Amino acid sequence: MTRDDILSAIETVLSQHMAHPHMHGFAPDARLNEDLYLDSVLILQVFLNLELEFNLAMPEEAIASADIQTVDDLAGLYLPKTLALPVPSFPMTGGDTDEGVHGEAYYDIKVHCFVSCVCDGLKKRGLDQRPFYFGVWDAKFAVSERYQLRYHAEDISQEFFRSWFERLYGVNMHEWYDPGLSQADNLAVMTDLVAGRGPTDSVMVMLDMFHMPERENKFNQNPFPHYLMLQETGDPQTWFVHDPDYRWEGVMERDKVIHAIMQPTVGGGYAFDIAQARAPEPEDLKAWFDACFVAEQNPIADAVRSIVTAHLAGTDGLSLADLELAVRELPVLTIRKYAYEHGFAFFWRALKLPSGEFELWCEEIEALVQSLKSLHYACMKLSQSSDPPHAPAVFGQLDEADRIETKLKNRLGEVFAQWCDENCVPSQGNLRRLAG
Repeated sequence: MTRDDILSAIETVLSQHMAHPHMHGFAPDARLNEDLYLDSVLILQVFLNLELEFNLAMPEEAIASADIQTVDDLAGLYLPKTLALPVPSFPMTGGDTDEGVHGEAYYDIKVHCFVSCVCDGLKKRGLDQRPFYFGVWDAKFAVSERYQLRYHAEDISQEFFRSWFERLYGVNMHEWYDPGLSQADNLAVMTDLVAGRGPTDSVMVMLDMFHMPERENKFNQNPFPHYLMLQETGDPQTWFVHDPDYRWEGVMERDKVIHAIMQPTVGGGYAFDIAQARAPEPEDLKAWFDACFVAEQNPIADAVRSIVTAHLAGTDGLSLADLELAVRELPVLTIRKYAYEHGFAFFWRALKLPSGEFELWCEEIEALVQSLKSLHYACMKLSQSSDPPHAPAVFGQLDEADRIETKLKNRLGEVFAQWCDENCVPSQGNLRRLAG
């Protein structure tokens, strides 16, 4: 097929097979996310329909890792390639030096909005925020009674992260949001906090990003609960919005922000003074790692395995056709695996381990992310085809994700033990046992 044929096929898939409501902006140079409102899941649906309806099979590595911005970029994926695109050898450090591992520089990774907000203040204080990402790769999520994966649910709170942030960094976090109050009363509390905000204060609020269409949103989840931070401007009609997780800040209309805060799908907020922050004690870091490190399991892979099994078995009247919706939020959880980079970087720098090996582990982390993306696509294909013979491909991807993540955890556990030997004073009980 020519490029024009492929563009026509993409248009047909969107308009006829997916009934996409934003076709008025369709053109080769139309941006997939900003102009056509196609999130990562919808783009996978385009791939899947092109394969099923037009026999345009996308290589697995392209499904997993292609960085496409426009319709023309998408079409180009199906055209013959004469040269492979260059892949940086050192994606974390940007070169062949130790900078970012043994050096002072480190990098932001969008993985968890609450953690990103509190860590933003640590960086401003010159403190290393990387240890606080230890718990993110396996951060809590939910599986509903209908076997649907959920990154946010009513019984999921930030208390685990809040309490450990206070213990590790000495910062008192005040939860100003009260579920016993009305949304209007909570809004009044929050606006007073924003108005009285000091230079080192942070005012965090949860809002529904789906109701902020001006903001780029790669997932377009509805709803999409998300934490960010607010402060006043010189104009009473606007607020300054700071979103460390999406690395965006700017002035927005106050009423539009309030509209997103007032949605019944969200509720939450914290205030804290980052001037209180101090470096954590090694013993507290050890306790933190022990508390959040799930050594023997990979919860996301385990959850998806149970979800797929339930849909294959027809549990509670489920069918394979329901599976696509059940795993729709998997991409939101997948990006949390990039938090492993912060874990490895912290220990590699602390122990002065070889930078080259660190880069190899970064490649393993990327392989884990890509395996979960391929898993998501395999689930969508199984669901849309409703053909059980496609199930082995799903379980094969699950096994691969399990294998890679277990390998990462094993090495991380080894360097953690080495770090403990060099930095943590044995307890009196351990000393007595050693002496005995």
